[in-house]
Amino acid sequence: QVQLVESGGGLVQAGGSLTLSCAATGIIFRFNAMGWYRQAPGKKQRELVATITSGGSTNYGDSVKGRFSISRNNAKNTVYLQMKSLKSEDTGVYYCNVVPITGPPAVGSWGQGTQVTVSS
Repeated sequence: QVQLVESGGGLVQAGGSLTLSCAATGIIFRFNAMGWYRQAPGKKQRELVATITSGGSTNYGDSVKGRFSISRNNAKNTVYLQMKSLKSEDTGVYYCNVVPITGPPAVGSWGQGTQVTVSS
């Protein structure tokens, strides 16, 4: 059973930085593309903001490109999200999860997320 534990969120001023971590168990981590998803306040949908393939290729949503950097450590089954030049619109709960080839991750696979609040 997959278990994802996110950490590293907090309150930060606009322009500041944070680094999030996510430890994964219950999956063959090194074979999976992983992503960071963001759920903005009042929104039901989670937005995929950054992905990293099993081979280390990365991709970013337009809203975070140039400011966020995703990385992974397969030996530690951990994926990271380095966030710089934070904006108030980056506020939300951040989750990590696998990035399936088709469709969203399984409903029961989500962790508790980590809250990021950016004050302007």
